[in-house]
Formats: sequence, structure tokens, C-alpha cells
Amino acid sequence: MRGRLRLHVAAAVTALLVLAPLARPGYVLRYDMVFVPRQPLRWDLFASGDALPRAVPQDAVVSLLNLAVPGWLLQRIALVAIIWFAVVGAGRLVPARRELTRLVAAIGYAWTPFMAERLLLGQWGLLLAYAAMPWLVRAAIGLREGRRGALPRVIVAAAAAAITPTGGLLALTTVSVLLLGRGGPGRRAFGAAFGAVAALNLPWLVAAAVTTAGGRSDPEGVAAFAARGENWGGPLVALAGTGGIWNSLTAPASRDAPLVPAVTVGLLILATLGYPVLRDRWPAGAAARLGVLAVGSFAVASLAALPGGAAALRWLVAEVPGAGLLRDGQKLLVPYDLCLVLCAALGGERMAVRLKHPGDRLALVGLVLLPVAVLPDLAYGVAGRLQPVRYPQEWGVVARAVAQEPGPTLSLPMSMYRSYRWNHGTVVIDPLARYLPVEVITDDTLIVGGRSVAGESGRVAQIRGTLAEGRSLAGSDLRWVVVQHRSGGTVPPQVLEGLQVVHNGPELTLYRNPTAPPTETERHGGWPLILGLCFALALLLLAILSLLRRPTAW
Repeated sequence: MRGRLRLHVAAAVTALLVLAPLARPGYVLRYDMVFVPRQPLRWDLFASGDALPRAVPQDAVVSLLNLAVPGWLLQRIALVAIIWFAVVGAGRLVPARRELTRLVAAIGYAWTPFMAERLLLGQWGLLLAYAAMPWLVRAAIGLREGRRGALPRVIVAAAAAAITPTGGLLALTTVSVLLLGRGGPGRRAFGAAFGAVAALNLPWLVAAAVTTAGGRSDPEGVAAFAARGENWGGPLVALAGTGGIWNSLTAPASRDAPLVPAVTVGLLILATLGYPVLRDRWPAGAAARLGVLAVGSFAVASLAALPGGAAALRWLVAEVPGAGLLRDGQKLLVPYDLCLVLCAALGGERMAVRLKHPGDRLALVGLVLLPVAVLPDLAYGVAGRLQPVRYPQEWGVVARAVAQEPGPTLSLPMSMYRSYRWNHGTVVIDPLARYLPVEVITDDTLIVGGRSVAGESGRVAQIRGTLAEGRSLAGSDLRWVVVQHRSGGTVPPQVLEGLQVVHNGPELTLYRNPTAPPTETERHGGWPLILGLCFALALLLLAILSLLRRPTAW
């Protein structure tokens, strides 16, 4: 009990250190992380009819939770939960004989370059999968051993991971590798767990099946999203240290330090020493299976950096539906990160045993503090880069105006990501798509390092053609057009001819299209999506009720 309390204290301290700026009011808006006061329930947020389901069921879950919890609070709950469950989960999973070793694993798993880089990129849904991974591995090992209540625990942990397609696939792969290949009761356990986790992936699988976008992606994204070297060590060493994100603007400055590769090599040596300890203390075969997951995830993450790997990936994403998930391979490092941290913590314990008291304790305390020393700028919102802001008042004015006459709305200038002065110039995906209570059409072309990565939406391509030709949008089926000033470029005045100005402010100008046809509700195959989401939620609810009825230790 005392050990568990220490882990929760460590989680609280870590969350406070990392998320201290969120004590101020407002919303942290960075790249893919957009929270709004009340995200509406719309069909296109369950899944767009002409785009790949990258935020399914994440957007739908946020919209549902926003019915009860305001956006500013929901964002804080999500971010604190990520750090809290990452710390406690890793500390509970490591088979340590010393409490300090548990703290090494706990802090080591939460205080990583992966955590910092994905926070700066705003991918909180992926980080939920990261935080859920230790719990999922522990539950899967319990299921292998036939522990009571293990299957519901697998479902709950996998449900947290499956809030995004990447997390759902990671959960499905983890369960498969950890449980496959056992006969008798083990085979039935695998079948039940695999079926349950596959069902949790139904929302985005159904969305992918009904979209008109197809499953193929632009192969230009392979080079754009390839792992990046952060210092003299190159991309493979960066990945080995759980970093290497493709976007240099979302990497902490400390990753450029020349000593970082040496620290990475030291961690790999500790992990090599600790793996035999993990193998001996875990049930037979469990460590080897986690090792397979780790090696596999590292291999996929590094594929674009290997000779011939980029060409193979280009072919895959262009020809194989769904292979676009592999373009940003670094995000798949989650099993590797977990295995590295667990083995390094046990390697540190193994080395500490050979030291005399109090040298053994000092060595482990040093390992607890090592992540903070190597990555000090994860503290205080990644060196102050997670800063809450408030939306300008006119955003609410525009939202109320379009709500009176709902219809398709276009956000101009055409740009997927925007930079606002009121958001400290931070790049963020267009918030209008989640702020307004109507379907908002935004650009789906991504510009990365000068490369243009094409989207999948035929409708967006048609609108881009209209703008390029300088034709007025008054002849389109759009009900509203919102022009965002000082963000994303300029709008040719001729494309706005024939539109009526409803609101004209310093940040936004709202135009109404008087010739727009009557709006019909487009469901985009919505009912199958809703049924898939309801089935997944029902499965999760049954698992939670089972655990509450027969409580078992995680």
C-alpha cells in the first residue's frame, strides 16, 4: 500500500511539473490539440464522408463528454490523466524488488522525449494510448496466467488506447503478440481478448469503410514524416532514445545537446543488463513477447531511415489501403519505449545490488532524476510552450450566427494549420472545424518542410479549383464562408462577390451565400458509425461493471 501511495505522489508531482502553465484559464492550442468551449455533436465529427478517419472516435468522444464537461476542464483532465496513468502504470508493471526501482520506471516512462514531442505536436489521443500501454501489458499477462478479472482489464486499457486508429492498432497488436500461441484455455482467452479489442476498433474501421476518400495516401508524406536526427547521432540513435519526431519545431531544445547520444547508449546498456531480470521475474515467455513488440515497433519506426525503406514505404502508402498509418513511424515506438524503460530500471537495480549501502540507494536515486536532468525542458509545459489562451469574443458571435441558419461552411484562406497572434503565434489545426455548430470545410493539404502532402477530399480539391480560377463562391452549395484575417494568407476578392457580409470583425468576417440551396442533412453513412461507437461503448461499460462487481487489483 505504501508503494502504491509513492507512485501516486510521484504521478502528482510529475503532472504538476509538466502541466504547471495549465493552472491559468484558457485552452492550450497546439498543432493537433484543439479544445473548444462546447464541441458540437455533428455527423462529420463522427467521421468525415470524404476523408480518412484520423480523429475517430476521438472527436466523437470529446463531443459526448462536452455535454457534461466544459472544454477547458476536459483538456486538463485528459492531460493530467495521461501523465498520471503513465507514471503509475509503469511503476506497477515493473517486477522490481526495490521501491526506488519502481520510481525509476515510473518517472522514466512519463519523462521521455516521446512524451515531450507528442505533447508539443498536440497528439493527446496518441498519448492516451502511451499511458494505457503498461496497463494493457499487465492485464494481458494476467490473462495469460488465468487471473480473475483480467479480460475486463484488457478491455478497459484497450478502450483508452483505441481513441485513435493508431492507438487501437497498437492495442490490437499488443494483445495478439502477448496472447497468441497458447492452446486450450489460452486459445479461448486470446480469442475473447482479440475479439473484444477488435470491436473497440469498430468506430474507425467502419468510418474507413464508408468514406469516399479511399484508403491510400500521398507517398510524398513518407519523406515528410520520416524520423529526424536530432544531433550528431542521426535518426536511428534519436529513435533509440525515444525521440526523432519529424517536426523539428516540436522537439525540445535539450535534444540537440551533444551528450544525448551518449546517454542513449548508456540506457541501452542498462536495458541489456535488465532484460534477463525481466525474463526471470515475469511469467514464461512474457518478456520475450514484449521484446518482439519492442523490436518490431522500432523496426517500423526506423524503416524510412534505412536503405530502401523509404521506397518500400512509398509503395505501401500509395498502393495498400490504410498503410498511410506507417508514414509517421515514430509514433509507433510505444512498445519499444515501455520495454526500454522497464529493462533499464531493472538493469539499474541489478547494478545497484553490487554497491554498498548507501551507494546502492544513491545510484537508484540518480536514475530516478536522470530523465529530468537529460530533458529538463519537459518541465513547465515543455519550457513554457503549453500556454493557455482565450478565444476572441467574435468567435462566439460567428458561432451563434451560423447556428441560426445551419449549412456547409468554408474556412478561408485555404490552410489546414493556422497561426494566430492571440495564440502567441503557435501553429494549430483550424479550430473553426470544432468551434462552429455546423460542418466546416477546411483545407486538407499539409505543408511539411516545403513539401506538399495532398489530402484525400474530392470536395476540397473542387473548392481549391474554384479559388484558383477566381470564380465566385456564390454559385456553390456553401451556406457560409468565414474569412480569418491575419492567418493563412489572402483571399482573392472576386471569389467573395455575391456574398453578404453578416459579421465583419478584426479577426473574422462572416459571409452568407444567398443563393445556397436548402440544406439537406448529410449523414455520410452515419448510422453504421453510430452503431459501431455504441457497440464499443457498451463493451467498455460491461467491462467496467464487471470490475466494479468483482473488484480485482490492477
